[in-house]
Amino acid sequence: MNDIALITGATSGFGRAAARRFAAAGWSVILIGRRQERLEALQRELDAQTDILTLALDVRDADGIADAIASLPEPFRRVKVLVNNAGLALAPQPAQDVDLTDWHTMIDTNITGLVNVTHALLPILIETGQGASIINIGSVAADSPYPGGHVYGASKAFVQQFSYNLRCDLLGTGVRVTDIAPGMSETEFTLVRTRGDKAASDALYQGTTPLQAEDVAEQIFHVATLPAHININRLELMPTRQAWSKFAVDRD
Repeated sequence: MNDIALITGATSGFGRAAARRFAAAGWSVILIGRRQERLEALQRELDAQTDILTLALDVRDADGIADAIASLPEPFRRVKVLVNNAGLALAPQPAQDVDLTDWHTMIDTNITGLVNVTHALLPILIETGQGASIINIGSVAADSPYPGGHVYGASKAFVQQFSYNLRCDLLGTGVRVTDIAPGMSETEFTLVRTRGDKAASDALYQGTTPLQAEDVAEQIFHVATLPAHININRLELMPTRQAWSKFAVDRD
């Protein structure tokens, strides 16, 4: 059996691009996503390249995730790389105008979902040992606050600190942990955040050159395939045409 990568949020964006990148390199892939029809389409696309297992699951379902990992068929059990990609941003409005359910959805997906998958897969990754990797998809929003970032930025700060602390606990097991933190990226991210407002999504990327999902997938694959004695703790990448902004000041 080839090396195996398990990728969450595999039906779009970074997750789908990562699935294609690993498959193209001959890795076997386990793909987790909520949208069955998209998983089936990706399976048809990648079947000719590699062994593929799809699991229609919501990472927020702790019991469902635990049962699925415990029931992985033998050829897929020795997972070498976990890509915790499932996540989303909602509610770009100011915090005081946001529906509380949007905050809960981001926390449940970006934090609880990531924890659910990591906890379920840790025994397998530790058994795999030297060269195994946990790659968590964070964001520059973890330490670069902006208006409307509220819970999304806070959830990505959790991803960063969880990655660092997890790495401390896994010292000596051979399992590596990396937080990959992309900046502006042209995916379905803004469409989801604005509930399908294509004009708002197009406006965000108009006139500039954002990262593409394939750019981030290439970095995920690079981190996963480094020599086993190298651990990149955090990899932050932004488009060349994006940088930090000045502080906002309220004036009379």
